[in-house]
Amino acid sequence: MSTSFPNPLTEKEEQYFVKKLEEKNPAAKDILIEHNLRLVAHIAKKYTGISNTQDDLISIGTIGLIKAVNTFSGSKSTRLATYAAKCIENEILMNIRSNKRLSKEVSMSIPVGTDKDGNEISLDDILGTDTDEIIESIDLKIQVDRLYKAIKNCLSEREQAVIIARYGLMDSDQKPQREIAKELGISRSYVSRIEKKALEKLRDYLSEH
Repeated sequence: MSTSFPNPLTEKEEQYFVKKLEEKNPAAKDILIEHNLRLVAHIAKKYTGISNTQDDLISIGTIGLIKAVNTFSGSKSTRLATYAAKCIENEILMNIRSNKRLSKEVSMSIPVGTDKDGNEISLDDILGTDTDEIIESIDLKIQVDRLYKAIKNCLSEREQAVIIARYGLMDSDQKPQREIAKELGISRSYVSRIEKKALEKLRDYLSEH
């Protein structure tokens, strides 16, 4: 847990040890790493449950922290923690993307079905076909479990039904708009409007969470 990690260095302390690091003092490197482990734990917590346990992610994030310390320069205008945060998160995200599993805890690039010609398609492909102007702003690093939570939290029951059926989510079969319209007893154009509105709501929700 983060409470077991040393407290972050003050700005003055950080500047001192960064200078010592640039003077090739090996102890300075250890101190800069140790006092930023709390930051690693904080970032790892955001991704726990997506692909790995928190302990796994802390180990992965620590690799990013070490890279940050090794490449940080005192001439940078930002604090080490700000620079390291990006390196830590990038390391974790790279691990998640490479650890593709056939479960709901996968990246949006994992195949979720096939098109009419039998070609494999991903959630990214599906969302990008007819609604590029809506989906373009969604960060493609968002994991499927976060998407599911967003669907549950911000969509109405009818919007959930349309999105889940339309894109074959939650182990359901992907269905065309006309089939969804028939099942719900509404017009195809109404299904299209519900879908577009739901995607806009998901975009807004995901950009804020």
